[in-house]
Amino acid sequence: MRRVSLRRPRLPRTRRGQRRLVQAVMAGCVLALLPATWMYTVAGDRLRTTADVPRTDVAVVFGAGLWEGEPSPYLAHRLDAAAKLYREGRVEVVLVTGDNSREDYDEPDAMRGYLTRHGVPDGRIVSDYAGFDTWDSCVRAKKIFGVDQAVLISQGFHIRRAVALCEAAGVASYGVGVDAVHDATWYYGGTREIFAAGKAALDAVFRPDPRFLGPREPGVERALASAGGPLP
Repeated sequence: MRRVSLRRPRLPRTRRGQRRLVQAVMAGCVLALLPATWMYTVAGDRLRTTADVPRTDVAVVFGAGLWEGEPSPYLAHRLDAAAKLYREGRVEVVLVTGDNSREDYDEPDAMRGYLTRHGVPDGRIVSDYAGFDTWDSCVRAKKIFGVDQAVLISQGFHIRRAVALCEAAGVASYGVGVDAVHDATWYYGGTREIFAAGKAALDAVFRPDPRFLGPREPGVERALASAGGPLP
């Protein structure tokens, strides 16, 4: 059998060619970092903790996976923060948004069950069953559920992207990044954000419709009415 040899790419030999190569590499690095820079700029002064986040009518909790039908540890930390904000009177309604694309996988209902077990009344929880990604969740919060302002709750590696996308979708947002163990999932999430930043920037520029939009839903409005109206 004839062996195929791979030729290594040749580097430019002239000083001018080398300079152009360096410039091209630098330009590529700058372009790659632009989306992340945009996210950090938009979310820079919008990040808070559960102790100092402004009182807001609605908290939005993004799905983060299920383990045997129950919220994963990462999702449970997000829901704990939402329950804490509700118990302290900082939010009136919790919008849980996640994936229910098949019958045997239902993030929003699992999130609802967890919140009710931790002190949030069922009537103060609203479910978005078509939050397939962060952009879809933000757009649907605005267009389907009529949310104009919200506290967003996620892990630290994701919260800046969530704030930037919700702001682009028309939801004035503060972000609460909850603590997380720096395990393999955390490192995977942080690495994933580097690549997700590019898609986020494209979503913010081109503003595509979510995978599923559907009719307007009055769930948030009704939940606020049952709470006695918006927070002062």
